[in-house]
Amino acid sequence: MVGVCALLLVALVQRGGGREDSVAEQVRRRLETASVSIHANRTLLGFYSRRAFRAAWSNEHGPNRLADDLVDAIGRADLDGLDPEDYHLTRIRQLLDAVRDDAANGRPSDLERVADLDVLLSDAFLLFGSHLLSGRVDPETLHPLWDANRRGADLATALDEALASRKIARALRRLAPTDDGYQRLREALVRERILAHLGGWPSLPSGPVSPELLQTRLELEGDWNTGGGDSLSVALRRFQQRHGLETTGIVDSETRAELNVPAQTRVDQLRLNLERWRWLPQDLGHRRIMVNIAAQELQVIEDDEVVLWMRVVVGREYKRTPVFSDTVRYIVLNPNWHVPTSIAAEELIPRIRKDSTYLERFGMRLLTAGPDAQEVDPRTVDWSGVSADSFPYRLRQEPGRLNALGRMKFMFPNRYDIYLHDTPSRSLFSSAQRDFSHGCIRIEKPVELAVYLMKKSKWNRDDIERALDEGTERTIYLPRPVSVHLLYWTAWADEDGTIQFRADINGVDQALTAALGAPLTMSGSTAKLDVREARTRR
Repeated sequence: MVGVCALLLVALVQRGGGREDSVAEQVRRRLETASVSIHANRTLLGFYSRRAFRAAWSNEHGPNRLADDLVDAIGRADLDGLDPEDYHLTRIRQLLDAVRDDAANGRPSDLERVADLDVLLSDAFLLFGSHLLSGRVDPETLHPLWDANRRGADLATALDEALASRKIARALRRLAPTDDGYQRLREALVRERILAHLGGWPSLPSGPVSPELLQTRLELEGDWNTGGGDSLSVALRRFQQRHGLETTGIVDSETRAELNVPAQTRVDQLRLNLERWRWLPQDLGHRRIMVNIAAQELQVIEDDEVVLWMRVVVGREYKRTPVFSDTVRYIVLNPNWHVPTSIAAEELIPRIRKDSTYLERFGMRLLTAGPDAQEVDPRTVDWSGVSADSFPYRLRQEPGRLNALGRMKFMFPNRYDIYLHDTPSRSLFSSAQRDFSHGCIRIEKPVELAVYLMKKSKWNRDDIERALDEGTERTIYLPRPVSVHLLYWTAWADEDGTIQFRADINGVDQALTAALGAPLTMSGSTAKLDVREARTRR
């Protein structure tokens, strides 16, 4: 980075005289002394030094139209679930009014006030742009396992280009996610905010619920199709489907709890998930696998259309499935399962102690640790002396109908050793709540996914089925690697605009709510402005 002193020296040499020079001097002083509350200190210094500290938002006649355009754009930050006041909105409006009042009454401009206004406008653009680009909150503070490449951008250059093109709002929108899913969620936020502003919906009492009250409640969110002749049961099933509940068509305890969630809470939930969208890479891949951990669902998307959907089983809260993006590169048919030491020690040892034939019945082999593993007869082991702290073995489950990984696994090598795989426990997919795994993702339709991924290769469905029937482990590489995104969305909008909500199974919504509401500090890390030196997002 060019030194601060060098930047200031260049600017001082370039400056001329007159009123513009006086404003530039005031701008320089503010940046040197930090006499105005700004967030993008370093970025602002680079931006203004390149223009010899000349005002960006004013000319000899006062603040220009671009200042008003930025104020308008900031005023609409709530449409993205962001707070306009984070971007100096009230203070900027006060300064604009004061500067223009001086001009209207023939008073000389207060140069310090003009400089304050200019710096705050630039800071607001940079900060708002940073939050649209990569989120207001650093995901790693909430998801220690977070791992995704996020877009970087030279925001000072973006500001230069916005001023040159005189298209402030357009420049900011280009920094925000352009995905249809993000836009649909913004529209859903508007609709839900209107409902909340009008008072929301009635709360259902405990005990029997009158049909009239239930109909009113379901009408307000569009679950009751007034012109389609829906029955109350059909409308209630629609509501239950939107909330990931068992579609019973009756008001059970879980359904009543979801019906009584206040409208403002739903507004907040939509805001949280707009923020989660901003954490994602911009280029998700035109062919991609999207796993929503909170919804316990998987979608395969090609050219923005869902071509395959299935239920999945994800990690329990205490063994959460991590959130990250990667690339599926190969499939293992009839995989051996190398049992993680933690599972072997914590879960299997107690079973082996109770049943000496456990390993044999489940097709497991006991091996010595180390590179030259030797098989050990489990009957020769004193299992009473083996514990989680002293487990000098490895367990490997052979391919077969009881193998915990089922008949195939889909690999995207990562530091968490997380992957997609089949399962012999097919009954788990019939449950509405499916957080039963140790972190990996069990999928409902493994063969269908394999057939899709192996398109344009010599492997068709018959070939895959024959290889599976052989019962031996085999690796096949995808003709084209496919991106995979493990996400955590508790709210989203379907292609038809239907708003979906899901329970916060990992308990992170509350923490994100607090983080979004926390005041911004003056540090670049919290303000999230140093995106050029961060990971490359999007």
